[in-house]
Amino acid sequence: MKRCPYCQAELDFPIGRSTTCPSCSKELHSCYACRFYSPGAAHDCLEDVDEKPRDPDRGNFCELFCLADKSVSGRADKRSEAALKAAKLFGDLL
Repeated sequence: MKRCPYCQAELDFPIGRSTTCPSCSKELHSCYACRFYSPGAAHDCLEDVDEKPRDPDRGNFCELFCLADKSVSGRADKRSEAALKAAKLFGDLL
């Protein structure tokens, strides 16, 4: 079962460009909700895209979109964890 990456509500319908979550009203066809979203990658995407959308939290027309399996808040935790590891490794160089 698909889940909203923002609120984890169950989704049992196809995700289109303007689809919003019935529970939290977030736009689902967005960079933040996509499994390929990766801050720091080229255009913040793991796929080969030509340009970064203006608003990564808004619906877009990306044909490579695939709903993320994990929550959006979990991504922030991973970034924080990576920053801590880098600080330990490089110390005052950062």
